[in-house]
Amino acid sequence: MPPKIKITREKIIAAALELVRREGADALNARGIARELGCSTQPIFSNFSGMGELKLATVAKAEELCVGYIEREIASGEFPPYKASGMAYIRFAKEERELFALLYMRDRSDEAEEDSPLFDRMTGVVRTNTGLGEEDARLFHLEMWAYVHGIAAMLATGFLELDRELISRMLTDSYQGLRLRYGME
Repeated sequence: MPPKIKITREKIIAAALELVRREGADALNARGIARELGCSTQPIFSNFSGMGELKLATVAKAEELCVGYIEREIASGEFPPYKASGMAYIRFAKEERELFALLYMRDRSDEAEEDSPLFDRMTGVVRTNTGLGEEDARLFHLEMWAYVHGIAAMLATGFLELDRELISRMLTDSYQGLRLRYGME
């Protein structure tokens, strides 16, 4: 009978996430993860074809965590769904600074451009809320997202500290301003 596998893909990804949380994305390497797990690098390369695959899995898990923030905020009912998604994105940036940086503040120029299911989902919410067509709804959401991302980046980098009530007010002001721009009252 073969020996029982003690260090699974899931444990390796969890260790990679913890390493990034504590030391940042630059610390994401086989030796650092092995140290986090208390093992050699062998289990890492037995479970992944290389560091590229492990980094992609780590990014995917971080995205899953970010989407979880958004889903929980929407489910709480404190804000309308569209605003809740922005509030959650900003909270993720503040609470998970290094994971936010891994996802949204790295050079992605060499990566294939692909549509984001979350972007498409939020564009759909804009269409439902505003009655805008697909192209205008995408631009509306892109403009709101750029604004939300700016606030998130300032919080993630410690450039600025804003309380939840002010952030909520800022998002409402921006949203209402865009509604006026598109001729909605």
